[in-house]
Amino acid sequence: MEVVVLVVIFGTFFGIAYLYFSTRNKERMALIEKGADASIFVKGKAHAAPIWKVLILNLSLLLMGIGIGIFIASILHYNLGVEEEVAFPGTIFLMAGVGLFTGFTLTKKLD
Repeated sequence: MEVVVLVVIFGTFFGIAYLYFSTRNKERMALIEKGADASIFVKGKAHAAPIWKVLILNLSLLLMGIGIGIFIASILHYNLGVEEEVAFPGTIFLMAGVGLFTGFTLTKKLD
């Protein structure tokens, strides 16, 4: 049963990637056949921030969010008596989401 699940997951990823790249290739070939300039394929990427800056920014904010989530969850559990099974996952996911949203907002300003 586990093998079937893995095959379905990898098949889904392969299918999505195949459709994305084949569709993109067909669109570009159609534009080239109509005589469109090739510079439209890289339009807008000249002023974009380097990908490593975006990854480091988002990863750092995600990890800080997880750390703050663990800290707040321990305060909720030990001082306010919230159950551990509720406090830790809920707070960690909430703060990780806040960190990712902050990273998204700062990435827009970075470009």
